[in-house]
Amino acid sequence: MIRAHWGVDSVNAGTTTRLGGTSEGVYASLNLGAHVGDAPACVSANRKILLEQAGLPAAPRWLNQVHGNRVIDSRSPEFAHGPPDADAIVSQDGTDVLAILTADCLPIVLCSTQSPGLAAIHCGWRSLVGGIVGATVAALDARPETLQAWLGPAISQPAFEVGDDVRDLFLAGIENAATCFTANENDRWQADLYGLARLYLAAAGVEHVHGGEYCTYRDPARFFSYRRDGQCGRMATFIFRANGVADGGKLD
Repeated sequence: MIRAHWGVDSVNAGTTTRLGGTSEGVYASLNLGAHVGDAPACVSANRKILLEQAGLPAAPRWLNQVHGNRVIDSRSPEFAHGPPDADAIVSQDGTDVLAILTADCLPIVLCSTQSPGLAAIHCGWRSLVGGIVGATVAALDARPETLQAWLGPAISQPAFEVGDDVRDLFLAGIENAATCFTANENDRWQADLYGLARLYLAAAGVEHVHGGEYCTYRDPARFFSYRRDGQCGRMATFIFRANGVADGGKLD
């Protein structure tokens, strides 16, 4: 597992790798996505491994991610009917384990140094340009300047090619977006997802941002990558407040 390093001792967060699970073939081996075609028994076993290895005090609140900009509260009654359609989740009192699934999209977790709120965000480019970051910050009962953000493993700029349509949406949506696109020899663009996320975080008032040094596409030994492999598993990025839930444990 990859641990979030951000100087907040009371909050545990991190991202799993693809290693150490029970799944086989294109899902080998720690696939945590129940929606990708893997055997349900393997996914269930892998999620148990996640609980044990990450020291989670409870099962995470999973989402049905739809590449939109909806933010849901972890105590929403919708969870009684299964994972709700949303791409970000907040816990105002920090007493739930939050998690999102990715395989190239950018996972972002947020915590406050002065209030118990936590958040986890699934940032594909559609969610990002749709305003998911600002919506999540606004949904948290915490002042933006008290927030710490960690950017988990995602596809890096050299591996993320997009067309004019995607670039134009970002240019219209956030100031200085042009700095996050480099023209390539195919008359298309290499997009810096990490850089774009930092722009949206800054626009939302988040000043303290960490992480952003991995590439899921270029590291097949450790990470699933949808753009590289097509059918594949998913990693989980999780966050919980150790003093907000019983028996909170540290990451290995």
